[in-house]
Amino acid sequence: MQVTACSLCETEGGVPVFRGGKFRVIRAEEADFPAFYRLVWNDHVAEFSDLPAPERALCMEAVTLIETALRRQLQPTKVNLATLGNVVPHLHWHVIARFGWDSHFPAPVWAAAQRPSDAPALAQLRARLPALDMDIRQALAAMPVAL
Repeated sequence: MQVTACSLCETEGGVPVFRGGKFRVIRAEEADFPAFYRLVWNDHVAEFSDLPAPERALCMEAVTLIETALRRQLQPTKVNLATLGNVVPHLHWHVIARFGWDSHFPAPVWAAAQRPSDAPALAQLRARLPALDMDIRQALAAMPVAL
């Protein structure tokens, strides 16, 4: 179902990393959080419970694979998972690698900054994104369920 004025129906929503039949994964363009990914359901649905059980399982397995790749490649302090949809009511999961040095940690990325950004650490993290994107792409492409 296509809904007018939905930014996630009309645009990729970020830097494309993976596209399957059911969902896509993008890297959000958040300057202070370069390892901020979103799994976006391709069909316009507002709530996770709108999906049939097999698709909910597929979605959560994909979120888990993204989280696992973040942990394997970056060894973050924590990985944040969220599905809010208050601003964009289109099903999407945020999967965000967080570090003790990041400007907002331990607060959420949407809260006020706790400290200035660490430019050298951010640059080092950005340099690792191509390998991380490839890891995520390969993990999702290997899912046993048809995407």
